[in-house]
Amino acid sequence: MSKKVGILRFLGTNCDQDVWRAVENVELQPEWLWYQDHFSESDYCAFVLPGGFSYGDYLRCGAMAAKMPVMKSLSEAVNKGKPVLGICNGFQILCESGLLPGALIRNHNRHFIDEWVDLDLVSANKYWAGELNECSIPIAHGEGRYYVNEDELKKMEDNGQIWWRYRHNPNGSVSNIAGVMNHKKNVAALMPHPERAMFDWMGSQNGRIFFESLLR
Repeated sequence: MSKKVGILRFLGTNCDQDVWRAVENVELQPEWLWYQDHFSESDYCAFVLPGGFSYGDYLRCGAMAAKMPVMKSLSEAVNKGKPVLGICNGFQILCESGLLPGALIRNHNRHFIDEWVDLDLVSANKYWAGELNECSIPIAHGEGRYYVNEDELKKMEDNGQIWWRYRHNPNGSVSNIAGVMNHKKNVAALMPHPERAMFDWMGSQNGRIFFESLLR
């Protein structure tokens, strides 16, 4: 199996180097996938959409990135079962592209939030963070409030698509949701940043397990 992890980059992406180093640190091989690229999913073991402010968050966060050529190849990879992780803006892009349900909207207090949060696992994902039941990692977002209507939320709960919940909800997300998965569980995303919790000097090593799980 390929050890290459494709990291998608859009104009304005700014957490890409952090994700590159996180992937590299667990002895996987990162490779850039530029927003205009098309690629073959067979060349990669997984894909990550980093956080940042793609296209300056104009229109809606992630809306413009979701229309870029690289997302067509990513959709094909998803359909063939390849694992995908979206972090913060990556979560927003996956929702805007229809690869995940729901939407991320303005925080309930209308302010950008930058703090550490405690998360509790709801449904495990075998590709990302498979061994963690709880963790503490940082958030940094202005539009991180997850929203779905009641009917969709019920379907997601029945299908085990809720990945993580905030122990203390920082942004007003429905049902305290911090991360979700698609129906097949190969696409997962969360607003907190595991790549910012790789070493003790960062404040926690909880984030390492998100990436180390790919090795298993």
